[in-house]
Amino acid sequence: MESSFFYIKSPLVFMRRGIMRVVVEMELFLRLCFFLLFSIGAPAREVPLTSCSSQIEGITYHVCNNSVLLKDVTIADETVTIANGDFAQKLQTRIADLIYSATRNLQNASGISLPLHHPRSPCVEKLNTQAAAQHDLPFSDILHHDTGRVNSLLHRLAGSAASVPLTPGTALGVGNYVVHISLGTPPNPYAVVIDTGSSLSWLQCLPCKISCHNQLGPIFNPAASSTYRSISCSAAACSALSSATLNPSSCSHSGACIYEATYGDSSFSLGYLSEDTLSLSKQSGAAVVPGFVFGCGEDNEGLFGKSAGIVGLAKNSLSLLSQLAPRYGNSFSYCLPSPSATGYISFGGYNSNNLAFTPMASSSLDKTLYFLKLEGITVAGRGLAVSSEVYDRTPTIIDSGTVITRLPDEVYSALSGAVVAAVGGKLKRAAAFSLLDTCYEGSTAEINPVPEVAFVFAGGAVVRLPARNVMIDVEKGTTCLAFAAERGVAIIGNRQQQTFNVVYDVGNRKIGFAAGGCG
Repeated sequence: MESSFFYIKSPLVFMRRGIMRVVVEMELFLRLCFFLLFSIGAPAREVPLTSCSSQIEGITYHVCNNSVLLKDVTIADETVTIANGDFAQKLQTRIADLIYSATRNLQNASGISLPLHHPRSPCVEKLNTQAAAQHDLPFSDILHHDTGRVNSLLHRLAGSAASVPLTPGTALGVGNYVVHISLGTPPNPYAVVIDTGSSLSWLQCLPCKISCHNQLGPIFNPAASSTYRSISCSAAACSALSSATLNPSSCSHSGACIYEATYGDSSFSLGYLSEDTLSLSKQSGAAVVPGFVFGCGEDNEGLFGKSAGIVGLAKNSLSLLSQLAPRYGNSFSYCLPSPSATGYISFGGYNSNNLAFTPMASSSLDKTLYFLKLEGITVAGRGLAVSSEVYDRTPTIIDSGTVITRLPDEVYSALSGAVVAAVGGKLKRAAAFSLLDTCYEGSTAEINPVPEVAFVFAGGAVVRLPARNVMIDVEKGTTCLAFAAERGVAIIGNRQQQTFNVVYDVGNRKIGFAAGGCG
């Protein structure tokens, strides 16, 4: 589909607050992030708006896969309100978010940007009404799957032969984030989970000789693609499987390469290593990647939910990042959205404004994961009473698939105590919920006295977390501190990353953070 945009035809638009003044007597295009599916670069005439006040008729934008003509759109000083369209509710976004979205697309014209959806986003659910069942998963199940993922990580760092890529194969409703890609010739769309801890990308494939789980939309059919081919056992890509999956490859009777990806929660995918044309946009000729190497899974069992598969972003030659690097460079960035918003994942150039960078750390434990050095944590501006030796001896990983951040026992205990002391008697304590033991009555949105928690990383990068990144609603009327204790490793989970712009500059070995990343 074509890129989403607001189409505004107006004789005059005044930019206030001294930032920019523009007199427009032509068509003005402003790209928005409202459930944007595919976006390549940015049109040359795209401009950032700071603030204006007017009533605009006949604006067209795209909601999920549908183009919608809007007749009641008001742009005011603080919000853009859409009063009709596919969604019954009003969609609002702050003008500041529009500025960020527009300037980000302008400054990433050399790369590619795809929308990134929360697993409970209407755009994910819209693909299939059966996805609504994912919303009913109790949070205890989410935590159970999250623990399985962390256990996989611990086994991997320990060098266990049974360990697997970090993706635990959890369902769309348990904290993973979804992008839409197209595969084959002609291309067909698929909703897949992104994972910074996995190298091999794979999709379910017909004829599903053994087992395929129910997924959103049709299953990929290799026989229907004119550009599909299986990869032979003698190919270099087949040899790379052992480092990508921690499982050796095998050969079919015909000499085709067979992969096996197994996961810590007993989920697995088994099939043929293959290649086909990957399309990251429906625009003709845009972001087409011929010869994309992926696993064509014909036996996929376990907790994969409704996803079509997984896209791996780890540091391995088979990952999507590595396969896109010759074209877009060795970097990517994302913003993990809340359920009511759409984030993005971008490959290539990025806007370094407002980013706080920390060096990627080296680790002999695993060369494909993203390590960084956590030097401290503050609560309400005060450092925790924890020895620096505790941070020094604990490897820290940033991971898109782990929901709850894990910290060494001593650090977590100090963090929990500091939060409880800061809240004081203002909130009523609630019983522990699964692995979360610092809980209160109420919801995250209702709790005001939650102190700011900040990560202090090597190189001076400080990531300040607002209340929504510190607490998490576990059930109606109960919210808990979104951190847990873990021995042997620290993991920066996706709850703490949510709504931040996170940049993985692999070429320059650094990771950057900036608040307010999602439009």
